Amino acid sequence: MKTAIIIGSGFAGLSSACFMAKAGWDVRVVEQHSQAGGRARQLKSQGFTFDMGPSWYWMPDVFDWFFSQFNEGKGVPYKLNRLDPSYRVYWEDRYDDMPADYVALRQLFEKIESGSAERLDKFLEEAAYKYDVGIHKLVHKPGRKISELIDFDLIKGLFRLDVFTSMRSHVHKAFKNEQLRQLLEFPVLFLGALPQQIPALYSLMSYADIKLGTWYPEGGMYSIVNAMQAQAEQLGVKFSFNEKVTAINTADGLAKSITVISDGSDKKYEADVVIANADYAFVEQHLLKPAERNYSDSYWDKRVMAPSCLIYYVGINKKLKNIPHHSLFFDVDFNQHGDEIYRTKQWPENPLFYLSATSVTDLNVAPEGHENLFILIPVAAGLTGDDEALRDYYFTKIIKRIEKRLGEDLEQHVVYKKSYSVSDFVSDYNAYKGNAYGLANTLMQTAHLKPSLRNKKIKNLYFTGQLTVPGPGVPPSLISGKVVADEINKTH
Repeated sequence: MKTAIIIGSGFAGLSSACFMAKAGWDVRVVEQHSQAGGRARQLKSQGFTFDMGPSWYWMPDVFDWFFSQFNEGKGVPYKLNRLDPSYRVYWEDRYDDMPADYVALRQLFEKIESGSAERLDKFLEEAAYKYDVGIHKLVHKPGRKISELIDFDLIKGLFRLDVFTSMRSHVHKAFKNEQLRQLLEFPVLFLGALPQQIPALYSLMSYADIKLGTWYPEGGMYSIVNAMQAQAEQLGVKFSFNEKVTAINTADGLAKSITVISDGSDKKYEADVVIANADYAFVEQHLLKPAERNYSDSYWDKRVMAPSCLIYYVGINKKLKNIPHHSLFFDVDFNQHGDEIYRTKQWPENPLFYLSATSVTDLNVAPEGHENLFILIPVAAGLTGDDEALRDYYFTKIIKRIEKRLGEDLEQHVVYKKSYSVSDFVSDYNAYKGNAYGLANTLMQTAHLKPSLRNKKIKNLYFTGQLTVPGPGVPPSLISGKVVADEINKTH
């Protein structure tokens, strides 16, 4: 039986492990941390349970697709709840709850801007087409060559996909109200560029948001990791935790083994194929010899990275009166913060931020009478100086804004707090420039223009995850694992 070694157990690593094992490979996943999940690890402390990374569950059809590959017709092996409201948005002068019901959402749009409900219908009709083609066809392409795009359906619908129009132009053409524009633009901030730099193809995110809904897996996002690890183990995948990879050993243009540090000493795992779910740039710059790399240091330095973030995991010793599961604080200048992430690349003066209170939905993530809060500020990748003083400064600033909008005290009720930012992404995940979301989905970093999923010099070394095809996000990472496994099984 041929052996595959997978470096890293993020969503793409777990996905590729399952698909490789299903295809008959002897698979081992090597993970430097004590648990699976990569950036989706779980933090437990003082009775609180936090998802450390992804917290939004969109595109439920992709999760259904993944698990149906192994258990036909059974769907996801965890309980899902659709959130209603999907999320709340705080503006400068009020807040709006985004209803899960589309009729109610149309009414909200119409209330904000007369005539916008009909335009939303048309916007989402176009977005539905993009979602169908993008998620069910484009993202499953391996990005090896431009000829993959020579597809009758893709060519026929090229202009409907809006790949040469910016998201900003597309949204601004349909809606005049600035708040509605921000509602439809905000998902692409996490695709790694300003709305004026992201192709309007990504209005498919609005379809995912509004039509497919926002969900919560019981037990948190780590329930997905647990389910994927269990699926992998059922297929015979072996996991080696607390083992840090220090080298990919090559000879005659092939990866022969990897070296890991385990309990303070070196050991090797031999392999017929190596799949790197670790940070692509780190693997190239630290685990391979210079002559074996796909790309130079200057190539990586010129890539447009998706944002990093400043995160707070917070436990408070009281229940809050009026708070939904997800909240977006858009009560400051949207464009200024966008520029600080992507143009001037500086710590934000007055940031937008996201607040998740999973304890509103799930009583098991906090002690009785307590609240579990996850606060995220998107920031530029590559920033320095995220010391405790800076983190405390932003925490105080953000907490005061939350207190003002909720009308109740929080800071004096904090009983647990942990922060996480750029330097932690570097130390924990070897993330290039401390990015949190991978590579930006700009037009010039799409499909075959992304870093290749296959090493061009080491024939049996492959890459999966958010720095290669199809891109950042949990659903694309699930698909990335399938794409790389398919490519391997075609040639090995």
